[in-house]
Amino acid sequence: MKLVAVFVLFVFLGQFLLAGCAFAPSAPVYGGLLTNGTRGPVAGVDNSVRPQKKGVSIAEAILFYAYGDASIVAAMREGNIQKVHHVDCEVFTILGLYATYKTIVYGE
Repeated sequence: MKLVAVFVLFVFLGQFLLAGCAFAPSAPVYGGLLTNGTRGPVAGVDNSVRPQKKGVSIAEAILFYAYGDASIVAAMREGNIQKVHHVDCEVFTILGLYATYKTIVYGE
């Protein structure tokens, strides 16, 4: 009976990890099971705008609690940006227990 309980536990744990719930969504490249630290593009380049300023917005999650505003508008507000050149993102996770998602906006 204990063997069945352990098997069921591993099946549910495997489904949780493989379903993507343990990893941040929209990551440009998915990393390993232990950690994921990636950076990539979100939106294209407008060459009529110079990337003079940088604004960053962050959302974080610890276990089952997520908080923060990682929107493009929040990053524009933080960097005092009126026109957007391009948008990048950074994703960092540790075992699905802790995660950060940064939106980085470049513009003028």
